[in-house]
Amino acid sequence: MTRKSTLAGLVATVVAATQLAAPAHASGPTPTDLPPARPGVQHWDLPTSASPAPQTEEEKKAGMQNGRTVPTPELLQPSIDPALPAFKKTPGLKINRTYQAGTSDVLPGLVDMWVKDFQRYYPGFKLEIEKPMAGSLGTLELIKGNLELVFVSRELKPTDVSSYREKFNADPFSVPISGGSWRHYGFLDAMAFMVHPDNPIAKLNYQQLDAAFSSTRHRGGKPVETWGDLGLTGEWKDKKIHLYGITPWNGFEEFIRQRVLSTDGKRGEWKKDMASDPVFFYVARRVANDRYALGYTGLSAIDSEVRIVPVSEGDGPAVSPSYDAVASTKYPLTRLVYLNTNGSAGKPVDPGLAEFLRYVLSREGQSVIQRQGIFLPLRAHQVEASRAYLASNGAKK
Repeated sequence: MTRKSTLAGLVATVVAATQLAAPAHASGPTPTDLPPARPGVQHWDLPTSASPAPQTEEEKKAGMQNGRTVPTPELLQPSIDPALPAFKKTPGLKINRTYQAGTSDVLPGLVDMWVKDFQRYYPGFKLEIEKPMAGSLGTLELIKGNLELVFVSRELKPTDVSSYREKFNADPFSVPISGGSWRHYGFLDAMAFMVHPDNPIAKLNYQQLDAAFSSTRHRGGKPVETWGDLGLTGEWKDKKIHLYGITPWNGFEEFIRQRVLSTDGKRGEWKKDMASDPVFFYVARRVANDRYALGYTGLSAIDSEVRIVPVSEGDGPAVSPSYDAVASTKYPLTRLVYLNTNGSAGKPVDPGLAEFLRYVLSREGQSVIQRQGIFLPLRAHQVEASRAYLASNGAKK
């Protein structure tokens, strides 16, 4: 059965069940014995993902030359935030230049669509994409001064930042320009924390997760070693938490490290007793086979029966990584695509490149992401933050 037919069947089943469950008095007066509504979390069962496999050497080489094969778009597709600003050309600006650029191997298709659409406004704007395509290689070439911009599908490594500071005596310019995907393998799928299906934990926040996974506990939580430390009682209270994750350095672990373990400019460090794999493919299997496990991985790699734990940044409502929650950014562990330039943060950006960024960070630019159907457009609050960052570097907001 295909994913399309599986999803269609799931939707049909839910709709039918809802109709069957409708009370006979639904169109009549409200019964006097009706209990109050209990807002909270709906519990849905979704089938596991197909097991992803690492790229072969041949696939890696082909991707670095031509870009990675684009997955089939999800049946669900995001809307464009109506609050996004429309793109307006800067009066009097002319662009007749070819920029030297690099890109991650999952981004050349989207970048090409952006450039072609932007050329409706500025036909003289061109990008020459350097090969091989790889965000890490492009970042190194950016630092060397061989490239002017790089489209990357991950956060900057600490070594990227330190190398940039060493050469330019400033922080690198790095701005979010697109969301990641919901669950496409290799295309910045959202991340999740998970436990064994028997585990009754209802939700976790960043402070709890930081205290469980890190040796630094920068978020101020008390030490967490057992499930009782996270609020479980009974047979779970004194059971030690078995941690599972990904060996540094890896884009997945760096994302969780930056988003959850690090705060206020302080970089978090992992506990030494965490079991880790060099890649993200196997974590779900380990959690599914360990009753006291707590682990994290990308949604595309959840190929075994586990419970996804709803997460919150603070004391607010915890959110599960449904499609809607990821696309709307209500779920906090959604990922981002960045544009990095060889300019420095706080210094003016090249006018032509700044205009291109203003276009990408507009309704028209984010609509291109929607048309491609793989990545998720930014929401208005994300665009506002990126435009403010751009404006702080001397560009028109």
